[in-house]
Amino acid sequence: MPAFSRTDYEVGVTQLSGVELRMAADPTQLSIVRAVAADIAMRQDFDLDSIEDLKLAVDETCSTLITLAAHDAVLSCHFAVDDRGAVHVSAKVSAKAATGPDEGSFGWRVLTALVDSVQTRVEETEGSVVHIGLVKSTAGAVDA
Repeated sequence: MPAFSRTDYEVGVTQLSGVELRMAADPTQLSIVRAVAADIAMRQDFDLDSIEDLKLAVDETCSTLITLAAHDAVLSCHFAVDDRGAVHVSAKVSAKAATGPDEGSFGWRVLTALVDSVQTRVEETEGSVVHIGLVKSTAGAVDA
């Protein structure tokens, strides 16, 4: 049995492996998340434009969550690859209010243009947790 196996309700994919980052919900941490996104996309043979699209989408996702985050919140970002090579990203943060991202904002429009699908929800258990999930498929292989 793999060390990490679960069905992720956020993206609907059975994940046998993945990478999860947990960090302070602070803009200074965004470069780490972008680097991980780029590395995963490169390992999936995404072309250079698709790698940049995923990096920007992850940056926008995490930036959006940081603006909604409660004081001293932890941002969690999970990356997984499905059997077709698509990258699934699930990010969440404890929020200061039970509102999700502004889906009419310029940033949200940019995010939805960069990836194949975006989903968001607000979970109200012990406080509010805002979730954003996205999927990016490869647009082609990198020429070597």
